[in-house]
Amino acid sequence: MRHLFRALAGVVLLLAALAVWKRDDLVRLQAVLTLFEEDRITGNFSHMDAAFLSVPVPKGSTPPLPLPAGTPFDLPQAAQDWVVERAVTALVIVKDGALRHESYYLGTGPEDRRIGWSVSKSFLSALMGTLVAEGVIALDRQVVDYVPALRGSAYEGATVRQVANMTSGVAFDEDYLDFWSDINKMGRVLGLGGSMDDFTAGITARRGAPGGPWAYVSIDTHVLGMVIRGATGRAVVDLLAERIIAPLGFEVEPYYLTDGTGQPFVLGGLNLITRDYARMGVLFAQNGQVQGRQIVPADWIAVSTRPQADTPPGKMGYGYQWWIPQGAEPGEFLAQGVYGQFIYINQRAGVVIAANGADRGFTAEGVEAQNIAMFRTLTAAMEAADG
Repeated sequence: MRHLFRALAGVVLLLAALAVWKRDDLVRLQAVLTLFEEDRITGNFSHMDAAFLSVPVPKGSTPPLPLPAGTPFDLPQAAQDWVVERAVTALVIVKDGALRHESYYLGTGPEDRRIGWSVSKSFLSALMGTLVAEGVIALDRQVVDYVPALRGSAYEGATVRQVANMTSGVAFDEDYLDFWSDINKMGRVLGLGGSMDDFTAGITARRGAPGGPWAYVSIDTHVLGMVIRGATGRAVVDLLAERIIAPLGFEVEPYYLTDGTGQPFVLGGLNLITRDYARMGVLFAQNGQVQGRQIVPADWIAVSTRPQADTPPGKMGYGYQWWIPQGAEPGEFLAQGVYGQFIYINQRAGVVIAANGADRGFTAEGVEAQNIAMFRTLTAAMEAADG
């Protein structure tokens, strides 16, 4: 019995040592597994750096882009109901460069840096647009020309353009509610400090040839990040800071979630205050120019925010990492992320709506159409209020 007790004690000590050694990994795994739980999701989305690896994105010394206070705009009752139903946590509305509405909900506040999820994709698109304009990246070259590590993967044969508009042909299960889907396997790689580059290079399954039918494949955006790094020899964080964040002028320093190698989670890991999401919207509403500085080429704004692929009937259009609503008027487009993250832009009306949320029902039938309808309702109400 003494030998048995000693053996058990040794096992307990070993497990305890492993727990200490792997504590950070276990904490991150726990964070991944409980990230979207009803009693945690709101707090988690405002404090992602508490559980995940992260890196700051320097905002530079440029003063924040002014958002001068305009005539206050009170939300109509339908919008107030929408805020509750869709678990909105922050809403900032800008018209013609002036801040017209700002409100926060569910115990969150104006200084919370909130996870953008796939809104982050549109930031990466803006960065890529500056490099395409300079000839550093060519849309019709194959991604493996810039990233040799992807030879032999499902991305061999796909061009940068096909990855940017999500016609890469790569098979990737994007079911957020399926524990074993590819998107959730990827999330566990991120949470456990693995390598996103290695995960991506290991994808070999195809649903079709590159340039075929469109399908939303989030890992495509990570490939764009790899292309940017391969083409420039520089870090995405540094380039985004220098080319987009610093010249635009943000109020609070953003941060990216990263994998275990320090690479930013470019497909969904940017965290900003909601006013700074609105500032990005203002940049695009003004065709890439603020305060006399052309930050993103106007040609790229135009091409990336109009349909670049044949999306399924009844679905929104897709440009280069931007969405175009059904029946959109010219200059109407949006960035969107899961669980209710948005930057909606209507250039004609001069309206930008930045919204964050913790909407666990975001995949329900009709929710996407409801959100677009609300943004259009708010735009029309503001125009009516201004006469």
